[in-house]
Amino acid sequence: MSEFIDLHGTRFGTFSSYRTFFCGLLCSLPLLTSGGLAQAAETSAPTATPLSAQDSDPNNMGWMQGFPPAPDKRLKAADGSFFEFPALRYSVTHMRQFLPTVAVSRGLAAPQPLAYRLDPLIDSLQFLPWNSKQPMSFADSLWHNYTDGMLILHQGEVVYERYFGSLKEDNKHAAMSVTKSFTGTLAAMLVAEGALDPSKAVVEYVPELKDSAFGDATVRQVMDMTTGLQYSEDYADPKAEVWEYSAAGNPLPKPADYTGPVGYFEYLTRVNKQGEHGQAFGYKTINSDALGWIISRATGQSVAELLSEKIWRRIGMEQDAYYQVDELGIPFAGGGLSAGLRDMARFGELIRNRGQWLGEQIVPATAIDDIRKGGSKDAFAKAGYDKLKGWSYRNMWWVTHNANGAFAARGVHGQTIYIDPAAEMVLVRFASHPVAANGANDPTSLPAYQAVADHLMAKPVAQP
Repeated sequence: MSEFIDLHGTRFGTFSSYRTFFCGLLCSLPLLTSGGLAQAAETSAPTATPLSAQDSDPNNMGWMQGFPPAPDKRLKAADGSFFEFPALRYSVTHMRQFLPTVAVSRGLAAPQPLAYRLDPLIDSLQFLPWNSKQPMSFADSLWHNYTDGMLILHQGEVVYERYFGSLKEDNKHAAMSVTKSFTGTLAAMLVAEGALDPSKAVVEYVPELKDSAFGDATVRQVMDMTTGLQYSEDYADPKAEVWEYSAAGNPLPKPADYTGPVGYFEYLTRVNKQGEHGQAFGYKTINSDALGWIISRATGQSVAELLSEKIWRRIGMEQDAYYQVDELGIPFAGGGLSAGLRDMARFGELIRNRGQWLGEQIVPATAIDDIRKGGSKDAFAKAGYDKLKGWSYRNMWWVTHNANGAFAARGVHGQTIYIDPAAEMVLVRFASHPVAANGANDPTSLPAYQAVADHLMAKPVAQP
């Protein structure tokens, strides 16, 4: 079988390994999720120029349309075709159509409506992309970054809302590694409530991890991804640990001769240690899955059940969310969440307001304060993210430490919840950029967010 190379230059041994990668982790892998790749995949040149956002509009491409769809318009999880660009522009809003999932229930209460005060000036805001002398408008940046949905709250009111491609008001979009920030928030809540002790060793909550690299790590080190793990996500290396992890989490039937771990948890029990815990930040999705198990053991609930109970049922969400699961039905805590755009904005506003929603304290304020203070800048710097200098990572949130105190949840292909406390702004974007790494869209995203924040901060204070 010939070697297969995807559109952003990641080299896979064969198409079969490419299929395993996408079916197992659904492009929620850590090396690709951060603001720029720390390893060779970031600098790999694309093998072809992808279609533009307009030309790859899934409504015009005709994916999965008809009864049955035409052969050339069918997408499948089994062969990986559902997540090849431009097909991924359809599948990010239809993950449940391809893979098994479990619901995050919003309960039976009526949704809490959002207030609207739309600002027609935002589309025309100008900014300079990084390393460019040519200004770009905010509206143009949405097309440039293959945006599927953008919603901006200012002081709790919707000032901007747009949908593109196959994302509509009433459906859901894959959040990718934004999922990690939900996992981290749940853990921070449990710490604030006294149900989880971050100084304890992981093994005290999950004894089965005693002989793995996680056995002598603390819960805090897992929460902040400062664990020392022998775990490579170098996709050019066919022996990298990511392949075994992908195969373990793949929910589809395994080959008859498969002898590897079954499910994410069994894989975690086999992770070996490399280096010392607590010394350096290392963005690895297996930390999020380990934290999911720690949370479940501390509470007796899955992350899907806990997210529903503690947040989704309590702040007037419009829609149920859902997690993709492995073949054992366990939610993928590192990247499996799909949700509606407005509901993601509600969550962001809850975090911005230090855990309060309509006067009720949903998330302990101390948990939010702990997120906002960030983690060790020195530990983060050792990871080599040259485009994110001065940032840190805490409770599975990315903390910018900029003048506005902004912090964010981030996922591959352009997913984000960006919270700017000084501007009283929450910005949520769903996207389907052909390049997984956020290093491809950050130069025209982060300065765009700052332009909106500056604009909102210059506006008169809204009157009650």
